[in-house]
Amino acid sequence: MIHQTFTLKNGLSVVLVDTKTFPTFTAMLLVGAGSRYENKENNGVAHFFEHMAFKGSKKYPNALLLSSIIEGLGGIFNAFTTKDHTGYWIKAPLFHFETVVDVLADMIQNPLLFPEEIEREKGVIIEEINMYEDEPQYKVWELFEELLFKNHPLGYPTTGYKETVGKFTRQTFLDYMENLYKPSNVVLVIAGGLSINQKSKIKNQNDTSKLKNFLNIIEKNFSSWKDGQKASFLNFSDNQNSPQILIKTKKTEQAHLVLGYRGLSYTDKKRYVQSVLMTILGGGMSCRLFYQLRERRGLCYYIHSGSEPFSDTGYVYTRAGLTADAKKINEAIKVIIDEHQKIAEGELKDEEVKKAKEMVKGRLILSLEDTHDLASFVGRKLIFEGKIVEPQEIIKKIDAITREEIIDLAKKLFVKEKLNLALLSPITEDKIKV
Repeated sequence: MIHQTFTLKNGLSVVLVDTKTFPTFTAMLLVGAGSRYENKENNGVAHFFEHMAFKGSKKYPNALLLSSIIEGLGGIFNAFTTKDHTGYWIKAPLFHFETVVDVLADMIQNPLLFPEEIEREKGVIIEEINMYEDEPQYKVWELFEELLFKNHPLGYPTTGYKETVGKFTRQTFLDYMENLYKPSNVVLVIAGGLSINQKSKIKNQNDTSKLKNFLNIIEKNFSSWKDGQKASFLNFSDNQNSPQILIKTKKTEQAHLVLGYRGLSYTDKKRYVQSVLMTILGGGMSCRLFYQLRERRGLCYYIHSGSEPFSDTGYVYTRAGLTADAKKINEAIKVIIDEHQKIAEGELKDEEVKKAKEMVKGRLILSLEDTHDLASFVGRKLIFEGKIVEPQEIIKKIDAITREEIIDLAKKLFVKEKLNLALLSPITEDKIKV
């Protein structure tokens, strides 16, 4: 991975990643802002502002003009909001680099935030919330995080609640931007075939000159953005000492479950051990839980295990869509917990470890084929770990993981008192046993 990192005078971090492949690129701007920076009064503001950035800016005063310009370049653009960061991205042919950076910079620095647009968008956000209420696979995840991080911003829904978003005003967004949208809290990643020959202003230049030209365009568009102190988030303190269960009864054709435990943070030295561990359990069709629940027992359609890290905490999970039958749900829960405990007790074959390590490495490499995913990988490493970790370095760490390390971590993670279960199904709570 060929990359260069720069820091503008105002603190904005810029990473140029040259894939030396196609003359296309992704420009992704990641902000260290998400729902964990919110409180009960402004829950949902990070996600709502992400929407408002597309509603018009100083140079591009309405949503239709913004979308027409990007689509008129043959590009696509979108955004996303998570618990701890927000991302805005545009993917386009490299020939249009200058226009893309100009649009992205103006959207973020100079949003118009017209009150009438805010009022209109409230209806859109509320319908998005309604949509997720009707998607049990999503809703059960929300219930799980609410259970895991009770009364803490990490447990708030990213979309907010209808009651909170309905009260937002223009000042809500101005205050939010003032607290978190600071250049020193932002990473801009440009990933693509930056050195590919093309019919543009910078043809016939060497690779270094081309990258310098890209940086000059970025500086022109972002250097006037004023920096300042950013707001901090509330650290999470784990005091769970008994299993937690949250069951919601709702008419669904399938029972949806998330079962998990407290996990590791972004920077924990054992985070790659955790990735291999959860891959052994449910990382693919040949892994333990898929085989035991779907292939041998026919209890589910989908089942997957993984991890979700944050700066100060994290969790591991297994999610599944099960047959909506109390006996079969209870059987599935037992099998899932039993498979966790088997590893913690040392029941782990060398072949399983080898296969899981290859799966983790292979999926990492495959994920970096696309410039969007590559930009996201680089940006998240820089914003949360403070440095860009080369894929080769990660692969070496994965190769070095031992069977004993995996078992030891399983013992520490899969503790009965730290178990959390969220279930959304037509089955009533009294029929579920854990």
